Amino acid sequence: MAKRTVMRSSKGKKLYAVRDKGGKFKDIQQYSRAHAADIKRGSGAEKKAAKKAAKKTTRRKAAKKTAGKRPAAKRTARKTARKTGRKTARKTARKTARKTARKTGRKAARKKASGSSTMSGVRKAAGKAVGAVERAVRRAVRRVTS
Repeated sequence: MAKRTVMRSSKGKKLYAVRDKGGKFKDIQQYSRAHAADIKRGSGAEKKAAKKAAKKTTRRKAAKKTAGKRPAAKRTARKTARKTGRKTARKTARKTARKTARKTGRKAARKKASGSSTMSGVRKAAGKAVGAVERAVRRAVRRVTS
């Protein structure tokens, strides 16, 4: 490839000027266009490297196909193991969430019902608060486990 000289146009755009063997300007082109063309074209060395990589991947694929898949029994065993793991995680999350919900609900109910005189009013407020917190916890658990 001929050597390029970088110059600027009268408008300030960067230019590539290609000279011939005699040193005269053979071609003047905007840097942005020349650079884009260079990137699209790629060098010979890059093309060779790409061909080598493509050959390697086709060999690997062929080797994988001959190796075969896992037996069906192993696949199902893995699936069931994953499912049971998820179920136990959900259960433990629910248990801990319920406990914390009850505690926070009771505290909130005591604060709310501190003005009411009867014990039944306190219980009612506690039940409502606990229910609301439990619903919120269920939603959170669903988001986390799904």
